[in-house]
Amino acid sequence: MTRVLVVDDDPALARALAINLRARHYDPQTVGTGRAALSAAQHAPDLVILDLGLPDMDGVEVVRGLRGWSSVPIIVLSARDSQSAKVDALDAGADDYLTKPFGMDELLARVRAALRRSVPEPADPVVQAGPVTIDLVAHTVTRDDAPVRLTPTEWHLLELLVRNPDRLVPGARLLSEVWGPGYQEQTNYLRVYMAQLRRKLEVEPARPRHLVTEPGLGYRFVP
Repeated sequence: MTRVLVVDDDPALARALAINLRARHYDPQTVGTGRAALSAAQHAPDLVILDLGLPDMDGVEVVRGLRGWSSVPIIVLSARDSQSAKVDALDAGADDYLTKPFGMDELLARVRAALRRSVPEPADPVVQAGPVTIDLVAHTVTRDDAPVRLTPTEWHLLELLVRNPDRLVPGARLLSEVWGPGYQEQTNYLRVYMAQLRRKLEVEPARPRHLVTEPGLGYRFVP
């Protein structure tokens, strides 16, 4: 089910949005502050609906924060109808801008359009990283043409990173998708398994070139 993060400090509007999204078979999550939005976005929603007028920080700053590590489609809602406000939000990285008041049918049409545009191109099934070849279809890894044996957990972790090349994948997302939602605070799991992957795949595990740590944030795969 398509996950939509709704960020609005107006409980009545947030509730109305959630009801309408749920009726169209989306899975909405609602939060009321910018900080809560940045935290919730680490769990990889498929789309964000964002009000600019938040109590703790300006919505444009939330857009910039998201764009630091995510390409999730962002639809901005705002009572600010000036051209400069729209330009600021779009330049910060928003994909669409809808002025309040708005019709629910129009918003839902823009949601569908944003999701269509966000469908990624099929990933290359074979990825090269130095002497390592990763086949995402066959689920095999070789290093200097010799097979590398990975555990199922190691493969799942590597695959998630490889399918997001050059993009920061938050630690909370890795923990949630590889181990489950109940493990989001278990950062030691990530450290242990990333160390194992580096020993198997990196030429210099202590100075990794392909499985890169972003301190305090997560990890990045660099082909």
